[in-house]
Amino acid sequence: MKKIVLTAIIIFGSIYIFFIPPEPVGFKIFMKLVPMALILTFAAMTPTFVSRNYKRTIIAGLLVCMIADGVIYWFLAGLITFFIGHVFYIFAFKSVSRNRVPIWAAIPLLLYGVFMAVLLAGSQFSVGQSVMGFAIIAYIAVILLMGWMAIRTRLKLTIVGALLFIFSDSVLAIDRFVLDIPYRDAFVMVTYYAAQVFIAASIGSRVIQYSVNRNNLIR
Repeated sequence: MKKIVLTAIIIFGSIYIFFIPPEPVGFKIFMKLVPMALILTFAAMTPTFVSRNYKRTIIAGLLVCMIADGVIYWFLAGLITFFIGHVFYIFAFKSVSRNRVPIWAAIPLLLYGVFMAVLLAGSQFSVGQSVMGFAIIAYIAVILLMGWMAIRTRLKLTIVGALLFIFSDSVLAIDRFVLDIPYRDAFVMVTYYAAQVFIAASIGSRVIQYSVNRNNLIR
């Protein structure tokens, strides 16, 4: 059954990305939400090997992101709603995070965050859009924290999903505030849907813990 749902996600995601016209907006929004509803279904069907709290929080994050997909046409409202979705993901990832990840692994994320803040928020401050500039900085901070917490889980599906989410949001933001990117919608939505699928699938990840004797692995 899960394979059927995954196939449906691919089919409806492709239909939305490549075949649905911009107008009417209401129908476009509806078709955009169909793959997310299927991803939510996929997440609910996935048995958890992490924890029940992780599954519940991931599903809550997916639901909030689905709402954000519907209101993103009002950009600031969408930005705030996605911000809340990332907060849910942060709490989910934190609940299974492990401290054995070296802090230097955060350096690429920090450098990337500074670069994006200067590029995106700087473009808004330069034209007097201070509110949007600060909103962008806050969003960059929360999505990078989400990425860092994903790395700390050491769950491959979680990490891939978080990095794809960062890539998708980066393309969208650069296109909106800096320069036009060819085939933006395809880049943004393919990586976005993929990110949500990976995060949903991470519910079924197997967490490896160490016993007192670190040579003995307990699954």
